[in-house]
Amino acid sequence: MALSVPAGRAVDLRVQPVDKILGHVERSLQTRLDRDTTVRKRRSVGARTDRDTWVRVERRPVDKIGDQGWNGTERAARLTGVAQPLWQACVVWRDADEPAMWRADETELLPSDPIGSAVLSEEPLLPDDWWHAFNSSLDALAAQQTSRVASPDTETMTQTLVTETIHNVFPGSFGTTVEHWVPAHADLNWANMSAPSFCLFDWEDWGNAPRGLDSASLWASSLAVPALADRVRRVRGADFASRDGKLMTLFVCSKILGPHAHPQDPRLESARREADRIVQELRAD
Repeated sequence: MALSVPAGRAVDLRVQPVDKILGHVERSLQTRLDRDTTVRKRRSVGARTDRDTWVRVERRPVDKIGDQGWNGTERAARLTGVAQPLWQACVVWRDADEPAMWRADETELLPSDPIGSAVLSEEPLLPDDWWHAFNSSLDALAAQQTSRVASPDTETMTQTLVTETIHNVFPGSFGTTVEHWVPAHADLNWANMSAPSFCLFDWEDWGNAPRGLDSASLWASSLAVPALADRVRRVRGADFASRDGKLMTLFVCSKILGPHAHPQDPRLESARREADRIVQELRAD
C-alpha cells in the first residue's frame, strides 16, 4: 500500500490523503476506524476503532529505521511502573512505491484526553496527583534496562549527536561528554501525555539517552508558559541539577535557537537566557 506523493515532496500526513492507508489498516487488523475521531500529525495519524481501542499509524523512511528495528511501542509494553496504554497488536508493511515503511499499533484507549499540542501557550490545570504520577513514571522508566537506543526526532541518540547539536549553536571550550545513559521516552511533550489521569503514549522512539533528556524536553515545551516550565524544573530537580541534565537542557535549547529557529517562537528569549547560564557553568567546571 503506497501513499501517492510527488517526487521530491516531503510527506505531511496532516494534509495528504490517508484513506487508502487507513483502509489497509482496517483490513489488516480486522476492525473499523471511526474517521470522526482521526488525529493527524506530520508523520502519523490515529483513530478510534469499533472495538474501543486506538490505532496509531506512522510512516518512516527506511533510512530512519536502524538496526534495532521499529518496535518501540511493542517493546515499551514490557516496562513496569510506567503509566501507558496497554499495547495489543500491530501491522508493519513496506511502501510499494517509495523507500518508506508503515507501522500501525493498536492500544487500549487513553484514560483521559491528551493535554494539548507539543508546545503549550496556556498553563493546563494539572492536579498534584498528576504530577506525582508523572514523576513516578519517569523515575520508573529511568530505572529499567534496555538495549534500545533513543531516537528523538528519528535521529539515533549518540554522543556525537549531542556534541554536534550543542557545539553547532554554542561553540566553545567546554566538554559535552555524557556520563549516564538511562531509558527515556525521547518524545516527551504535552501532546503525548493525558490528563487529568496521567498516561504517557507514543513510544516509538524510546530507548537509552543521556540522563535528563525527557525532563529537558518537557521543560522546552513549556517555556512559553514560565510558571509551567518552573514547575517541570521543580518536579524533576535532580535531573536538571546533574551535569548530564545541564547538557540535555543545552541540547534542547540548541534545537530552539539553531539555524531553523522561528523568529516568532515565544520560547526564544527564555531558551537563550538559560543556555547562556549553562554555558557559563560548563566553562567554569
